[in-house]
Amino acid sequence: MSNVWILDDDKSIRWVFEKALGKENISFKTFSNTNEAINQFNHETPSVIVSDIRMPGESGLTFLNKVKSKFPEIPIIIMTAYSDLDTAVSAFKEGAFEYISKPFDIDKVIEVIRQAMTESKEKKGGAEKNEVFPEIIGQAQSMQEVFRSIGRLSLSSATVLLNGESGSGKELVAKAIHKNSQRKDKPFIAINTAAIPKDLLEAELFGHEKGSFTGATGLRKGRFEQADEGTLFLDEIGDMPMELQTRLLRVLSEGKFYRIGGQDPITVNVRVIAATHQDLEAYVTEKKFREDLFHRLNVIRIKVPPLRSRIEDIPVLAEFFLFNSAKQLNVDPKALTKEVLDYFKNLQWQGNVRQLENVCHWLTVMAPGKIVNIGDLPSELKNEPVSYGTHSQNWEEALQKNVSKALMEGTPNIYEQFINKVERLLIESSLNYSKGRKADAANLLGIGRNTITRKIQELNITKK
Repeated sequence: MSNVWILDDDKSIRWVFEKALGKENISFKTFSNTNEAINQFNHETPSVIVSDIRMPGESGLTFLNKVKSKFPEIPIIIMTAYSDLDTAVSAFKEGAFEYISKPFDIDKVIEVIRQAMTESKEKKGGAEKNEVFPEIIGQAQSMQEVFRSIGRLSLSSATVLLNGESGSGKELVAKAIHKNSQRKDKPFIAINTAAIPKDLLEAELFGHEKGSFTGATGLRKGRFEQADEGTLFLDEIGDMPMELQTRLLRVLSEGKFYRIGGQDPITVNVRVIAATHQDLEAYVTEKKFREDLFHRLNVIRIKVPPLRSRIEDIPVLAEFFLFNSAKQLNVDPKALTKEVLDYFKNLQWQGNVRQLENVCHWLTVMAPGKIVNIGDLPSELKNEPVSYGTHSQNWEEALQKNVSKALMEGTPNIYEQFINKVERLLIESSLNYSKGRKADAANLLGIGRNTITRKIQELNITKK
């Protein structure tokens, strides 16, 4: 069986592929039109197809549609000398693995073909698995502590304060507390107090009577009434205006409030879960947050860890987000290489879990193949500061990460650079240990004295 089929009416293009694929020991067949390839399906099916768009007879896009309808698992790479937006969009809509403009770098095309072959092999390897993920993902010790807190709160209706950076998953934790509580069958109402203008927030929380202000054409129940017997999640509570903090304190203390323009008190039974990325203790000291409200909210505090402190969760979180994005778009889920996962583990993730989710959705839409490599990552992620070695378990892993970073950045002469760095480190360390005695340093390293002398000169190592 031929692994790769090449379709192009240009003999010179077929010749380039024949030479390149032969050099890589990849079996192939070439065709000058789509009819020849269609007939060949009676005898075999390829792992990957590379097809031109404009050829005599049937177009490459029509061929793409026909093949995908019968063999959806075969990756098809479309190439053309007449690239335009409509053609590119049409190719991807029909299920193209990648879209390549002529003239192209044959080495890069061979790399794309290898990616496609890997994906094709994986698809043939077995049936698709139905992924089942827990409602909150977390194997890190810091997340296990969060889980334990949720468990302890299952029989309680105590007020909870969630602390954590933006995007760390505070609302997800709040939903889990509600879902595992005795109020689970009652409403869970969420409101971001920082996202609503100050003059509207009061009406949003407490509702209003008809005619209480211009535009109040009817009675409106606020979030507290909507959450009665259930849970009200107040996100970004640290940004709540001071005057509303006073009203909130009264509700928490008495369980009663008045709608705007109302004369009769409304009694509710609401469990409040508040969340903030702010340092509320500092806000209290700076008179930006009421101390009595802080103590009323701070009955049970749960700290939601940032993503960078739970790096062992990144692989399963990424798998979950890629699976969800693929499901939404009705496509096959992408898979990250070990190199990408290692790179992810060393990013700062200032946007936390939300940023990882967005990156996974971007990759689902934009990455060319099912297997995601470093080069497929969005440019802003590749330019993000990387703390290589911070979380490394050993020097080999740290070295691997630094090499990966250099490869990604296109650093020239990588081999020579890293060999020189390693040799310099070995020689300088041994010289330091032997207090500058070259014979002893050479003996410690297991090399000859002439060798260490030559290396000292080549690497321009000076005494410290």
